[in-house]
Amino acid sequence: MKAKNWFLAAGLTILVFFMVVFTTSIRNPEIASLYVFGDSLSDVGNVFRTTGGMYPPNPSYYQGRYSNGRVWVEYLSDRLSLSSRPTNNFAWGGATTGSNGYVPSLLTQVQSFIQANPQINPDALYVLWAGANDYLQGASNATVPVQNVTQAIASLADVGAKKILVANLPDLGQLPATRTSANSTSLSALTGAHNQGLRRSLKVLTQKHSDLEIATLDADALYREARSNPKTFGLSNTIAACFSGSRACGNPDEFLFWDGIHPTTAAHRILGETAFKAMIDAGMVNSAKALLE
Repeated sequence: MKAKNWFLAAGLTILVFFMVVFTTSIRNPEIASLYVFGDSLSDVGNVFRTTGGMYPPNPSYYQGRYSNGRVWVEYLSDRLSLSSRPTNNFAWGGATTGSNGYVPSLLTQVQSFIQANPQINPDALYVLWAGANDYLQGASNATVPVQNVTQAIASLADVGAKKILVANLPDLGQLPATRTSANSTSLSALTGAHNQGLRRSLKVLTQKHSDLEIATLDADALYREARSNPKTFGLSNTIAACFSGSRACGNPDEFLFWDGIHPTTAAHRILGETAFKAMIDAGMVNSAKALLE
């Protein structure tokens, strides 16, 4: 009798497990593809191809990436079991959020994409990360950059995007290139204002678009945690750049920064993993599937 009850209980447990997995799968369909908009943190070769392979210089920078290896959206693509095709990546090194500079801004990237794709895939993930260049190039107020990022997301939502991943900014006053500069304090303040404004704007966006799912990569918190507890991330240096001048350090996987601004590929891997977890928390990824991978 006890054995019969045990088998019954075990059967019910298994049934409940598969019901949870099944309903979660229905609620969170698979991500069908990945589209990326932004700056050098996400560029996988747009500037490199346009300059005939001259910039960023190889082999100091890996195959057109602004790092010593693959960047975070590529690691995220791996976790989502997608191919990170360069044709789906519209990010340009040096891009700002909205000004008309030498390369397409975030708004220009999104507008050009929408013009070429008037009907976009609602099951795709749309990734946006920009704003750092606005402030590094002299923007003294966070209002316009935040408005530009918000407008880019709204434009995608207006044509059918349902899943958005957006990143905030790490402390721009604590980069190797800025931490000892005269504008370090002001850059830190601008970072805080940008992230606060972006957080408010994203809340308003989700209220206007009830079917819009937004996951946030909190790069600011991640960089702060890395500086406070580097060993937790397998890092030994979170202040200096590994690559400086024409020489690279001998242990780049232990550095947060490859150069004065950009992360190492080891840090990019952490960013990609953190983004994936943010998507789980937002309900965009099947948590049961994530545990099995």
